[in-house]
Amino acid sequence: MKLGYLTQFSEDELKLASSIGFDGLEVHAKSVDDPSKAKELAAKYGITITALAHYDASSKPASERIPAYKAVAEKCAVMGVGCIATLTGGDPDKGLEDNITQWAETFKEVAKIAEANGVNIAFENWPGLTRFPPVKSKTFGFHPKAWEMMFNAVDSPVLGLEFDPSHLVWQSCDYIDAVKRFGPRIHHVHLKDTEIREDVLAEGGFFSGGWWRYRIPGYGVINWAEFISTLKEAGFDGGAAIEHEDPVFSGPRRAEGLKLGYNHLRPLIVKE
Repeated sequence: MKLGYLTQFSEDELKLASSIGFDGLEVHAKSVDDPSKAKELAAKYGITITALAHYDASSKPASERIPAYKAVAEKCAVMGVGCIATLTGGDPDKGLEDNITQWAETFKEVAKIAEANGVNIAFENWPGLTRFPPVKSKTFGFHPKAWEMMFNAVDSPVLGLEFDPSHLVWQSCDYIDAVKRFGPRIHHVHLKDTEIREDVLAEGGFFSGGWWRYRIPGYGVINWAEFISTLKEAGFDGGAAIEHEDPVFSGPRRAEGLKLGYNHLRPLIVKE
């Protein structure tokens, strides 16, 4: 398992990652201009690019989405990257079943492209809520029931999850049980914690928003030892990237946050 974080691709980020001790990075596909040179540069710093991120949360038709995935898959093939991290997207005005029908039109073709390029597709379980109280979401694949329906709709082993426990915590989903159930479908992992602000929750209730916030691993309620252990038991050996959305360690304290997350996780993810 490679330990990294999500970022734009640049030599400065490779230097930072290497200096902290990371051995992996998930990078945004659009930030990679020359995949051959990017591959060489990453190798220079001893960093494995574990996924290219193409976070398309649109509800565009298949004819508009498929070419972009093809381009990213071909970029992955050149770089030797085995995973595209993405989002299901979705139409906020449609229900789950209708969204999955539309999703399947796109990803039955994307799956063929991914298979041809030796790449997995990993959907991050991000609830794309635009406001609170939550009414509509621009994604739909953020809970286990949706995953089950997705993978029944398009039965390809290359389609799976970029599993992020932080999103499941505040939905009251059992993230450990979800790893056990969907282990073979986990192609990439996001390492992000969730802090529950009990005082805000008690005052405003579940639909008020603001009663949870995302944190660097170790600063929330997730049991990282149990989570990593369950991933390993499920046979996961891919890329695991800190998704740094911690408001405390943001801006000029970003690198500090990455170091704190690294120090918390490295004992659990031994460097190879």
